[in-house]
Amino acid sequence: MDGREDCFLCGATWRKGAFAELGLAGPKGAANGPRAVKIGFLGGSFDPVHFGHLLAAQDAYEQCGLDRLFLVPAAQAPLKSSEVQSSADDRLAMLRAAVEWDQRFEISDYELRKGGISYTIDSARYFRGLFPHDELYWIIGGDQLPKLHLWRDIAELATLVEFIFLERPGYPVKPREDIPGLRLRRCDGHLLAVSSTELRERARRRLSLDYFVPHKAIVYIRGKALYLDRP
Repeated sequence: MDGREDCFLCGATWRKGAFAELGLAGPKGAANGPRAVKIGFLGGSFDPVHFGHLLAAQDAYEQCGLDRLFLVPAAQAPLKSSEVQSSADDRLAMLRAAVEWDQRFEISDYELRKGGISYTIDSARYFRGLFPHDELYWIIGGDQLPKLHLWRDIAELATLVEFIFLERPGYPVKPREDIPGLRLRRCDGHLLAVSSTELRERARRRLSLDYFVPHKAIVYIRGKALYLDRP
């Protein structure tokens, strides 16, 4: 097996086919450099990954001046037991196919290896342990802000990461002020109305995924006949 497959088994973070063991290596510079590294994290089911995910990652990366950005596929999102239909291996492979060419983005399989429900607080504790001296940013959609007070251990989470929220044109968001220590950074997001649920249905009906999903991920979906047997 190649290095990218090894990544899933041993729990490294992956970047263009290479390892970043325990998240400490990689061409973006180590976390113990001369200045704090600005590291962003974008979680999701990525089932399948689509251009909405990648535009959000790019918007945050560019507008907030991030040095590194990790895509973090969830084993199972809280309160969304039916959100994941593909296996962890398939979702990881689709992500790799989608971004393997892009030096800006990395992939962490931490939540997939951990299994169970993927609570952000668990991941934030893990990444803070890996990057104790750096600036960590958790990227969310603006529609998640009204529910942020319901997130597990949100008070502790607010001490571990700063939140970047994407605000879409025409959909202004009122930041929360009732969570002590909460740090928010606004990011202009693109208005792209696409969902993984819709794309799974398109695949099931054998409609085109072009212009919604990166081409290499589409090739993988077709090759594995994903989503064809699910309503």
